[in-house]
Amino acid sequence: MESTESSYVSSPEAPRKRSPPPPKSPNSDSMEKPTYIKFLVSNAAAGSVIGKGGSTITDFQSQSGARIQLSRNHEFFPGTTDRIIMVSGSINETLKAVELILAKLLSEFQSEEGDDVEPRTKVRLIVPNSSCGGIIGKGGSTIKSFIEESQAGIKISPQDNNYFGLNDRLVTLTGNLDEQMRAIDLILSKLAEDPHYSQSMNAPFSYPAPHNAMNYGSNGAGGKFPNNKEDRSNSVTIGIADDHIGLVVGRGGRNIMEISQVSGARIKISDRGDFMSGTTDRKVTITGSQRAIRAAESMIMQKVTYASERVME
Repeated sequence: MESTESSYVSSPEAPRKRSPPPPKSPNSDSMEKPTYIKFLVSNAAAGSVIGKGGSTITDFQSQSGARIQLSRNHEFFPGTTDRIIMVSGSINETLKAVELILAKLLSEFQSEEGDDVEPRTKVRLIVPNSSCGGIIGKGGSTIKSFIEESQAGIKISPQDNNYFGLNDRLVTLTGNLDEQMRAIDLILSKLAEDPHYSQSMNAPFSYPAPHNAMNYGSNGAGGKFPNNKEDRSNSVTIGIADDHIGLVVGRGGRNIMEISQVSGARIKISDRGDFMSGTTDRKVTITGSQRAIRAAESMIMQKVTYASERVME
């Protein structure tokens, strides 16, 4: 199974000491604006990241400047028994926190194994399906360059269709800590360029479960997310003219995050070119309780009406 990734790896160079890469563009704004990364950890590893009375997670947050959130004890990524860690902040803050977490887990793994040689371990990142194309690149060119530059194995899982509404895929990075961090660096910088990526920062742990059982989870670091178990989750898809999508999303995803936070609904916009059948309207899927859906739909339509009125003037 691993052969697909090894075919991309060039002959390893001498180990390089990782240093933060320069910004991809002269615009340092992209380095400063909030972003995030999500990855999986076992239940036992989650306990070690939290530390006694939350001491480790608090220390990592103060050292890095990033925010670290964890899904609850039994809130797993669909199809796994792993919990979800979300790290958010500027790119540099996020990378620093991820490195602290992975180094901590690695040191515990090494002490158990009793081996001085740094092992090649796996980290599974959670990436929205709509953002995977940017990581793969045309004809696989981007992922090949990331593998060559980082020396890590990078493998993107196919989408799991057993969970209706699951819009994330797993990106598995195989390598030692330096190789994994170089790969995360490259992937996160790429994701930060995608304006749609920031949309799911607002509800990190709400994942569909099979058989229509929907869990809305909170997290271990004081974030506020919907947790209304009695509210059955519903889903509605509406069409919005392609020209108006930018106003609905807002700069850096600001509008759509605000709509999602105020209404309590999850909002997903289809990729460019993915239209409602027979139209040039993009699909906007709103998921949540009936009340949350109505509130989100009303706020979205207000944005569209405002845009239309400005055009009429």
